[in-house]
Amino acid sequence: MRRWRCLARCFAICGAIGLAACSPIKTAPPPAATLEIPAAYRTHGEQAAVPANAPETIFWGDFGDPVLADLVRQALARNGDVRLALSRLQEFQSRIQLADSAGQPALNATIAPGRARAIGAFGTPVEATSLGGNLQASYELDLFGRLANATEAARADLRTQQALAAATALSVAANTASGYLNLRGLDAQLALARATLVSRERSLALAKRQFEVGYSSRLDWAQAQAEYHVTAAAVPQLERSIAQQESALAVLTGASVGAAGAAIARGAVLDQLAAPAIDAGLPSNLLRRRPDIVQAEQAVAAADASLAAARDQMLPTIRLNASTGLQAYSLTQLLNAAYLLWSVGGSVLAPVFDGGRLQAQAEIVASNRDRAILGYETAVRNAFADTDNALSAVRKLDAQLQETVLRQQAAAEVLRVAHNRYANGYASYLEELDAQRSAFAADQAVLQLRAAVLTARVDLFRALGGGWRSTLQRRQ
Repeated sequence: MRRWRCLARCFAICGAIGLAACSPIKTAPPPAATLEIPAAYRTHGEQAAVPANAPETIFWGDFGDPVLADLVRQALARNGDVRLALSRLQEFQSRIQLADSAGQPALNATIAPGRARAIGAFGTPVEATSLGGNLQASYELDLFGRLANATEAARADLRTQQALAAATALSVAANTASGYLNLRGLDAQLALARATLVSRERSLALAKRQFEVGYSSRLDWAQAQAEYHVTAAAVPQLERSIAQQESALAVLTGASVGAAGAAIARGAVLDQLAAPAIDAGLPSNLLRRRPDIVQAEQAVAAADASLAAARDQMLPTIRLNASTGLQAYSLTQLLNAAYLLWSVGGSVLAPVFDGGRLQAQAEIVASNRDRAILGYETAVRNAFADTDNALSAVRKLDAQLQETVLRQQAAAEVLRVAHNRYANGYASYLEELDAQRSAFAADQAVLQLRAAVLTARVDLFRALGGGWRSTLQRRQ
């Protein structure tokens, strides 16, 4: 009993010495908060109440094309960046286990057989065999929370990587959807160019007949030929753009470019694709789902935990140790009458002087914490800017498309009248040529805007970190 009391007194004395030697680490305070959360988006001023059900990720089927939804599923399952981001999660899960193991008891076993030859007391050589086994146990008392803070930092790092994986998946899904919608827009432009080329052939034939019978000059015929070749040149240009877009989609979906079966399937034509409706007054707290904001939040949490662990390095470390074992000089003695050896003890390690090493480490971690806070504020500002820009794009592109459709209708009427006037000899071919160019440009503008209107919804999906419609709204 006296031995245990003596041991306890030694621990108390060592602990007091360690605490007396410690001086708290001082670091600069975190930067002052400058982030102001707007009450509403600039484009949509009014704010709606948060739906009863949390908004789900937008169903890609809302565009009315099952091929689009299937391509997104393929991309999320086979894309190389997504798979790489998911593979990193296993590493950070192991880091949590590594940090947590420091707070668990450690048990080691040792087996040490040996044989030695030495000079005995009478000057003659003596040979001896020794056999021994030993169990050693150690445990660090986490009185000041250093090990717990290190584990919490590892958990926050894992959550950061999970948010990074979600951000990668979000980007891949949005890029795949945008790429497919652009592809359908290019397909529509190619179909328009080919149909226009057929019309230009008829105009060229008419111009030739008018020239041959003397109703028009060689200039009209030459202009008709030039316009025909301009339209013909647009076909291979669009085919090249389509091939490049197909290759980009193949990479996104994890397919080999040019391989058999890697061709991008087509679904609904551009005119049949639906633009998902957007609720008025989207709540700003939807942005909390954005993976980059979640990642920035967890980076701050990890930095805080790391800073606490760095500060705890200046506090004493108390470790308990115990060992027991058997010692003998033969196998028979080891099995029957071995010597039992044991020891119990502990240690208190407290830094007294380290040349400022621990202070410098804490200041480095504090600097990382400050950068994480500033990074979080930047991520939130960027999120509001992205969302406001996406909402503005949706609104303005819808209005632009309406005006362009009216322009298309007017240009088609101008072309009809100009063609009739030229065919009946009341106007020159230059008048019809100008009408053809205006009508073709208007048709192209409408197709390009239809694709832009659809991709603007995808950009809003990307900016919000998901869809804007709740489960309840989808069921209605």
